Amino acid sequence: IKIIGETQIQVPVIGILKTYESLPSGLKPKTVTISRKADRWFISFKIETDIESTAKLVDIVGVDLGILNLAVLSTGEVFCGAKKTRQLQKKLERLQWRNRHKQLRSKNWSDSNIKIARLHNQIANIRTDYLHKLTTYLAKNHGNVVIEDLNVSGMLSNHKLAKAISDGGFYELKRQLEYKCQLYGSKLIVVDRWFPSSKTCNCCGDKKESLSLNERVFECSKCGWIGDRDLNAALNLEKI
Repeated sequence: IKIIGETQIQVPVIGILKTYESLPSGLKPKTVTISRKADRWFISFKIETDIESTAKLVDIVGVDLGILNLAVLSTGEVFCGAKKTRQLQKKLERLQWRNRHKQLRSKNWSDSNIKIARLHNQIANIRTDYLHKLTTYLAKNHGNVVIEDLNVSGMLSNHKLAKAISDGGFYELKRQLEYKCQLYGSKLIVVDRWFPSSKTCNCCGDKKESLSLNERVFECSKCGWIGDRDLNAALNLEKI
């Protein structure tokens, strides 16, 4: 595949194709992928880039991943996640409900399937965009990023929380952090999944025997510290 103009590529067998977006000049891709999403076609280029070390605002940050909020940082920042997808999920359910009795391979059936595919793609794009913005912010502005090694496949076995966990994209967030920390000159530290970050007080180190998901506030019986349980976990991760 060759780039022959600002908005033109030459594809084997098919010939010259025009792109809606302008292509960067002097691009020398290592691999090229053409893919289809819903009723649209996309082309992506894989190129080599140099490590871009950026000035770090914070030396080390603990990141607690959760269901209520996607990420809570030890600095006090809260990232609630892509909430707009919940509205689109309801719209998707209505479209799928209407499509169930349409005649197979009819014009209405085909048009309905395209609408459903477009909405699926829109939801996926919103989630991916949010994760990219979050991971780029963490890798660019923090020297050391500390997260927990979550057992995502095991967490998905809980059917009551499976949808919320899959919406968060914990595995994808970790994958993006791995290569972005290398790209921006920071370090990713992954803590063992059995580390009791939520049960341990960040002030005195006292550990609770149990902590249910309904308890959103951590109260230490030893030193009296009271605060959000996710913030407490992030502070504990920062001290690793």
